[in-house]
Amino acid sequence: MTDILNAIKNRRSIYGISKEAVTSDERIQEIVEQVVLHTPSAFNSQSARVMILLGEKHDQLWDYTTNILKEIVPADKFEPTQQKMDSFKAGYGTILFFEDESVIRGMQEQFQAYQDKFPVWSQQANGMHQYLVWTLLEAEGYGASLQHYNPLIDEKIKAEWDIPESWTLIAQMPFGKPTAPPGDKEFKPLEERIKVLK
Repeated sequence: MTDILNAIKNRRSIYGISKEAVTSDERIQEIVEQVVLHTPSAFNSQSARVMILLGEKHDQLWDYTTNILKEIVPADKFEPTQQKMDSFKAGYGTILFFEDESVIRGMQEQFQAYQDKFPVWSQQANGMHQYLVWTLLEAEGYGASLQHYNPLIDEKIKAEWDIPESWTLIAQMPFGKPTAPPGDKEFKPLEERIKVLK
């Protein structure tokens, strides 16, 4: 229990990351596989999809994203964006989180009384996947952050990596060995956020 709580407490947004390996690629894959296998989903729909990008593929993702952003961000204001892209690319890898819309549509057809709920439930389950991977990567010694450059990059990466058309990109998680601590975090009073009734 203590180890789990420590991992939860220590999981933060880490933006200073490097390409230095903290654990094996096989361990990273194992973490993602176990999260995908054991994270709950409404009606056991299992609509989450995950892609692990390492090495050259990780670098390509942030090169693609940079080039796409250059088309929409004015050149004289691009330097902060470039720095951000460089910081993500400096990491060891990126994990992409998707939802398979074909699965969601199938659940809507099968359980029509809840059809308006399945898109919401799928996002909730995807968030659990993101959080668990993030926390377990932290427990291994990696730092990570969660990014959302979708839908800007969707078309490019689908074409480059043969991603099924039914997969919708939800989030990107660059990770690597931390090179800087997280910033300070303020906590709102728990009394405003939790009610205990007996």
